[in-house]
Amino acid sequence: MQTDQTLENLPQSFRHEHAQLINAGITTWIALKHLEGNELNNLTKGSLATVRNLKRLQGIAALVCELNLNPANAALLVHSGLATTAVLAAASPNDVVRQTGRLQRQLNSNQQSLVNLATASRWIQLAKNRQLQN
Repeated sequence: MQTDQTLENLPQSFRHEHAQLINAGITTWIALKHLEGNELNNLTKGSLATVRNLKRLQGIAALVCELNLNPANAALLVHSGLATTAVLAAASPNDVVRQTGRLQRQLNSNQQSLVNLATASRWIQLAKNRQLQN
C-alpha cells in the first residue's frame, strides 16, 4: 500500500467527508493523516460532513500510512476499537481476532472472519516495529 494512494472507494457512509476532503485538495491518505484539529473543524463548516467521521477517516489513514495496511483492513481495526498503532501493539492476537469477529457478528456478516491469528500476529508485529522506530 502506498501512502500517497488517493482516497478512492470510501464507503458510502463517508460520502460527505470525502467530498469535503476533495474540495479542500486533500486527496491522499498521508495528507489526511497530517490534518490538524482546527482543519478538521473547518472542513465541516457549511456541509453535512462531521468531525466524528473525519476523525475516523484520519484513524484509518494513520494505520494505512504507519503500518502499510490496506484501507479496508485499517477500517476494520478502527471500527473494532483498535484505532491506533499503540493500541494494536499492546493487543494480543486473540484480542484482535475476538474484537474484529465481534464487529463482524454485530454487522450480521455471514462471511468467514477476515482476521485469523496469523494475520493478527503480523499486524501486531508491524505495530510493535513501528513503535520501535519512533
